[in-house]
Amino acid sequence: MASWGQFPSPGVWRRPALRPVDVVVFAALLALLFGLLRLAPALNAPFLPSQAPRTVSTDPADLPYYAVRSLLRMFIGLVLSVLFTFVYATAAARLRRAEKVLIPMLDILQSVPVLGFLTVTVTAFINLFPGSALGLECASIFAIFTSMAWNLTFAFYHSLVSQPRDLDEAARVMRLTKWQRFWRVDVPGGMIPLVWNGMMSFGGAWFFLAASESISVLGHTYALPGIGSYVAAAIAQGSLSKVGIAIGVMIVMVMAVNVVFWRPMVAWAERFRAEESAASEKPRSMVLELLRRSTVPDLAARPIRPVSRMLDRITRPFGLAEHPLARPVLRQRTGDVFFAGAVSAVAVYGVWRALSYVDKHIGLAEFGHAFALGAATFARVVVLLVVASAVWVPVGVWIGMNPRVSRFAQPVVHVLASFPANFLFPFAAAFFVAAGISLDLGGVLLMALGAQWYILFNVIAGASAIPSDLREAMRSMGVRGRLRWEKFILPAVFPAYVTGGITAAGGAWNASIVAEVVDYGHHHLKATGLGSYIAQAAGTGDFARVLVGVVVMSVYVVGLNRLVWRRLYALAETRYSL
Repeated sequence: MASWGQFPSPGVWRRPALRPVDVVVFAALLALLFGLLRLAPALNAPFLPSQAPRTVSTDPADLPYYAVRSLLRMFIGLVLSVLFTFVYATAAARLRRAEKVLIPMLDILQSVPVLGFLTVTVTAFINLFPGSALGLECASIFAIFTSMAWNLTFAFYHSLVSQPRDLDEAARVMRLTKWQRFWRVDVPGGMIPLVWNGMMSFGGAWFFLAASESISVLGHTYALPGIGSYVAAAIAQGSLSKVGIAIGVMIVMVMAVNVVFWRPMVAWAERFRAEESAASEKPRSMVLELLRRSTVPDLAARPIRPVSRMLDRITRPFGLAEHPLARPVLRQRTGDVFFAGAVSAVAVYGVWRALSYVDKHIGLAEFGHAFALGAATFARVVVLLVVASAVWVPVGVWIGMNPRVSRFAQPVVHVLASFPANFLFPFAAAFFVAAGISLDLGGVLLMALGAQWYILFNVIAGASAIPSDLREAMRSMGVRGRLRWEKFILPAVFPAYVTGGITAAGGAWNASIVAEVVDYGHHHLKATGLGSYIAQAAGTGDFARVLVGVVVMSVYVVGLNRLVWRRLYALAETRYSL
């Protein structure tokens, strides 16, 4: 028996040695917590609207602090957007009656420009936190949230409604609760498009950073410390050198966020790819490998596991993740009638109050003028979508279907997509003035800089999600050239393209607010369009015209979605869903 040694052996009780990788991860975590604690007092600083600063210092030495403040707002907006996406998209995909209201509402919300939200919410948030800068911070974060949430919600909703039938049957067979199905089936199934659209939404939010940090609404201007307000102040001074310095800081910050956060997320999301054969080359991340070798993340996650098991038990009484195969027709139709009646009554009341307000202040004839301006902006949006689709669909397919190319091209694309194009508007304005180009034409280019990336990113995500076994089947059958595009590639990426197209269209309408009015020093360029109409009304505090502009823009966007994009969505779900 002596050969068996002692039980338990001394090695069982030996504490694992502290490894360098754990020191690095723990130090990074402490640095993050320390930075958050240092920034927290500034978020709740004293604030009086009458004495609020209208601008910020343009000393380049302040840029690192401004960059950190902006980055904190961006990540808070991202977290809120993901939470909203989980709740809203799940309700729209799982509740038949709610879907008929939530998806049209999402179309409308996506069409409302950031200035439209700021006009309504700034005063409300300031009054919610009187005497504190937290109200203005909340207004800024809410504006960033509105530029992220709709794209994420559309992407997750699409992943739920196009979920493979075998996953639905597996959830039923395993008798998962609704809570368990959400975290074990729905979220993993939508993780890849969620991560890619999160990258795109995060990049798109940079575009509106200046508007969310240097807020000019209702005749007042409020400036929060941030890189967006710094650029706004430098543009007002006509200092291209300081704008150039801010652009350099932005490039460094975007690349750092990509390396530290988004690249690890892309590589981690690959674990949720469902296919029979493994991809030849998967995305990799040095940061993710560092975290996987460290024991710190596991130690940090231990307190959460009992909470997760408790939530599983608590949510079990809410029922299983299944629905009856047959419902009483009479009861279903009766419920539909009452639901439609209640929704219609609320909608009619809201429309009546809005029309009464407009008629009282500026007259209903203003709608005709706004619709005419909307036609000019609509033409720019159509040109943008056609050109962007022709250019970026082939590029996105090439990047998405080649992991080796994606590893090098994706960071470059992300930097280009994340870079706030309106930082370049002063240079564009100088070029337009020198070349004699009207902003009526140049506005298309400026709008494209902020909206075209939605198509590219969604096509890359769709192409990268094509199962490897399908690619190998096409290769083994010798399908090449035009036939390969018509029968394999375009149908496979079509659902992702539709998601990107509908978001790009909404983003283009939103971008028109800043693309149809460009200021640089003593130069003021203005295009004829609905975006410049809303921007001018918001700056002067003309809420009635802001309301008219937002309503008209919503009509254009929702009409385009109903007539074109919704039908393409249905086609993607019924014919091209993998």
